[in-house]
Amino acid sequence: MVPIVLFALAALGGVVLAILRLKGRPTLPLGLAILHGLLAAAGLVVLAWAVFGAGLAAKGSLALFLVAALGGFVLFSFQLRQKAIPVGIMVIHAIVAVIAFLLLLVRG
Repeated sequence: MVPIVLFALAALGGVVLAILRLKGRPTLPLGLAILHGLLAAAGLVVLAWAVFGAGLAAKGSLALFLVAALGGFVLFSFQLRQKAIPVGIMVIHAIVAVIAFLLLLVRG
């Protein structure tokens, strides 16, 4: 399924970004942050189409991915302002996205 592949690729980028941040880098590579967001956004669009257009039973996953996206926007705002990425928000963003991904795997 296309959303799973897109979210998995986004997750790989997210893991790299998280490792860099946890190793003490306050700001992260902009290109990787943009790629991470674009892959996740593409996954979100395809998943929304699948849920609403094709009747896929993954509404819970979609809702959680939307919450994760909001967290991603907050994190990206820090990136654009060249402020340190808040680790707490990053961790919550990651946890919500992982739960959404697991729901998609189980219910998608």
